[in-house]
Amino acid sequence: MARAATAHSPASEPLPAFASRLLAWHAKHGRHDLPWQQPRDPYRVWLSEIMLQQTQVATVTGYFLRFVDALPTLPALARAPADQVMALWSGLGYYSRARNLQRAARLCVEHHGGELPADLDALMALPGIGRSTAGAILSQAFGLRAPILDGNVKRVLCRSHGIDGFPGQRAIELHLWWLADALLPPSQLADYTQAIMDLGATVCTRARPECGNCPLRDDCVALATGRVAELPTPRPRRTLPQRSAAWLVAVHDSRRVLLHRRPSPGIWGGLWSLPEFPDESSLRGDRALGTTFPPPALVPMPAVRHVFTHYALTAQPFRLDIGEDQVHVFAPGPGVAEQDGCRWHPLDELASIGIPQPVRRLLTGLRLRED
Repeated sequence: MARAATAHSPASEPLPAFASRLLAWHAKHGRHDLPWQQPRDPYRVWLSEIMLQQTQVATVTGYFLRFVDALPTLPALARAPADQVMALWSGLGYYSRARNLQRAARLCVEHHGGELPADLDALMALPGIGRSTAGAILSQAFGLRAPILDGNVKRVLCRSHGIDGFPGQRAIELHLWWLADALLPPSQLADYTQAIMDLGATVCTRARPECGNCPLRDDCVALATGRVAELPTPRPRRTLPQRSAAWLVAVHDSRRVLLHRRPSPGIWGGLWSLPEFPDESSLRGDRALGTTFPPPALVPMPAVRHVFTHYALTAQPFRLDIGEDQVHVFAPGPGVAEQDGCRWHPLDELASIGIPQPVRRLLTGLRLRED
């Protein structure tokens, strides 16, 4: 069971050595000008934490600024059209994060007065918020005593305390949570949380860590025993499954492309993508295609390879140019509601909707060739 977050102790209580060294280092070398730190309110902290899952700060910064410029408050996110949210997220990947973000915002409007609750259990009840994200919100936005355990923190703790075993294993993870909580200082919770994340991101890195610049080096078990490169214990190797698909790139009048909204939940759920088939034979056997076009009309394009968390996809796109007399077979004309999840979309308006990055690159290249 997750521990409840508590208000921090009086600032006069002495800091433990671990926290004291981290905070002193952070004051001189930590990151103090990240956009979500100015101001560090609950909405901005939450948004940044969700964006930073599986994604580097350098990538997130631009997306964050565009997102808060368009949707500056939690209520604004809650009432925004889903297509706008997905368009703002497009390119960041792991699109369930964006869907959960808006679902959580709407629940906050419905149950919490349009604000994120300052309560661990209430936060974790919201879609997409786990214990570490909740801890980051509570400590950084509310100054409450709550540990975090993202990848950077796991690495710092495993090395500094010499913890063997893959951190994703249940027993190891529970021990790390206990340790993360035990090391929390009685005060300066927001700065401490930022400090331990920054240390893992900039000094105690996965490859080529800068141990000579680490404030914890004097007591680091991994450094003392020569196991910095071995810790944390890596995930056991596994073979990534390979999958294939065929994509239909139907183009009308060199200006519009046929798009299909992906079902949700699922990979790229809720995004607009190209109609997908298991293979070329299935594509050619599609009812609309099979009764409207002769086989030579399909033109193969360069294959697209994309690696997901659980499998690698190789997609073979096939271009099909559609005449005016055939466009209605696939989807209604412009300005008309989508038909069976499909619609024709202008190639020069791709930025207005959420599209998977590999598909966006393909269509952007198509548009450039047409220009």
